[in-house]
Amino acid sequence: MLSTKESGDEAENIAVQHLVSQGYEILERNWRHHHLELDIIARSGPFLVIAEVKSRAGNYVVEPQLAVNRSKQNLIIAATNAYLTKKNLDLEVRFDIISIVFFRSGHKLEHIENAFYPRIR
Repeated sequence: MLSTKESGDEAENIAVQHLVSQGYEILERNWRHHHLELDIIARSGPFLVIAEVKSRAGNYVVEPQLAVNRSKQNLIIAATNAYLTKKNLDLEVRFDIISIVFFRSGHKLEHIENAFYPRIR
């Protein structure tokens, strides 16, 4: 049985393999800015893709992607703004969620493109 950290690391590895197989260029993994973190930063065509990876064991109660609530989205958006500023980038950003559910016999991956959008204030 994997620990939560180990299963999270494994989920991120699976997500990176998936993205690479789809032609994405991985720019960063686990990028941090103070208390903020972005799981995967990738490039796909004209988009900077921010991918949040969520995983659960097969006996989950709630779909993994539902853990990315508005509060979590705001943290991801703030981290993305910091990344864009720090790297001096002017790219269109897309926020994706990669949901991975682990079973004894393997895993199920769901890649949700454009999973959420920043709110305009």
